[in-house]
Amino acid sequence: MRFDKPDQLAVFSSLVTSLFVLFSFWLAHQINESPMDWMVDLVVSFLCFIVGFLIFRFAVYQFIYKKIEVLYKNIHSIRTGKYQSEEVNTDLDDVSREVSEWAEKQQEEIKLLKVRESYRKEFIGNVSHELKTPIFNIQGYILTLLDGALEDEEINREYLLRASKSVDRMIRLVHDLETITKIEASALQMNVVSADVVEIAREVMDTLELNAKKRNVELAFENNSQKSVRVQCDPERIKQVFTNLIVNGINYSKKKGAWVHIRFIDMGMHWSVEIEDNGVGISEEDVPRLFERFYRVDKSRSRDEGGTGLGLAIVKHIVEAHRQTIVARSKKGVGSVFAFTLQKA
Repeated sequence: MRFDKPDQLAVFSSLVTSLFVLFSFWLAHQINESPMDWMVDLVVSFLCFIVGFLIFRFAVYQFIYKKIEVLYKNIHSIRTGKYQSEEVNTDLDDVSREVSEWAEKQQEEIKLLKVRESYRKEFIGNVSHELKTPIFNIQGYILTLLDGALEDEEINREYLLRASKSVDRMIRLVHDLETITKIEASALQMNVVSADVVEIAREVMDTLELNAKKRNVELAFENNSQKSVRVQCDPERIKQVFTNLIVNGINYSKKKGAWVHIRFIDMGMHWSVEIEDNGVGISEEDVPRLFERFYRVDKSRSRDEGGTGLGLAIVKHIVEAHRQTIVARSKKGVGSVFAFTLQKA
C-alpha cells in the first residue's frame, strides 16, 4: 500500500486503531457474555478515530519536518539566491513541487554546461588549427633564410613576402576573434543612426574594385540608377557586413563572366538587402551551417584565399545585433544569395 501524503497515512493509522478498539469491545462482550451497546461502542471508536488521526498527523508532520526542514531551507536558499537565514513555507506539497523544479533546473544547467564545454573544446581546437598553419609557414621561411637563403636576394625577398602574408593572416584572425568575442559578450556598442545603405554599399564596392578586376568580377547594383535607401544602422558595422559578403562573392567566383550584384527590396517597415553572385555555389547540406564559426565548405580553398573562417559568423552577429535577420540561399554551380534586413529610417 502506497501513501502519497502524510494525511493519508494518518487516516489509515487512525482507522486501523478505531477498528481495533471496536474489535476489542466486541471481544470483551463475547468473553463476558454480555450484550453489546453498539451506539456507545461506535461513538467511542469514532472518538478514537478522531483523536488518533490528530495524534498520528501531528507526529508524522513533526517527524518529517525535523528530517527535511533544514535540507529544504538550504535548497530554497540556493534556488532563490538568498543564503541568509529566513522563514520558508514548508508545506509538503510545496516542498515536493519546488524541489522537483529545482532538480529539473539543475539538470538543464548541467546539459547547458556540457554543451558549452563541448563548444569550448571545439573552439580552442579550431583556433589552434587556424594559427598553426601560418606559424609553421613563418617558421619554415625563417629557418630557410637562416640556413643560407638570406644571402640570395631573389629568394630572401620572396620568403619575406610569404612570411609577411602569413603574419597578415594571423592579424586578421586575431582581429576577427576579438570582434566576434565582443559582439557575443555584448561589449561591442552599436552606434545606430539614420544612414544611406546604398552609399555604404558603394563605398565598399569602390574599395574592392581593384580586387574584383584582378579576378574579372563585375561589381554592380542590380539597378544602376539605384536611389538613396535610408535605414537605421551602424554604418561601420554594416560596411563590415558588405565587405565580408562581397569578398566571399569575389573569392568564390567563376573564371569567366563572374559578377556580384547588390539589390534592395522594399518590405514595408524594412529594406531587404540582397548580395548575389554567380560563383561556384554551395551544396544544400552545407547551407544551414554557413554562419557557424570556422565552418568551411572548402577548407583548402579558404586557406588559399586567406580567410579566417569567421567572416560569416561576424556578419550574422552584426545583423542580429541590429535585431534583424540574415539568410543564405545557394545552389552548387549556380551561385549564392545572402539577404539581410534593416529597419527603415
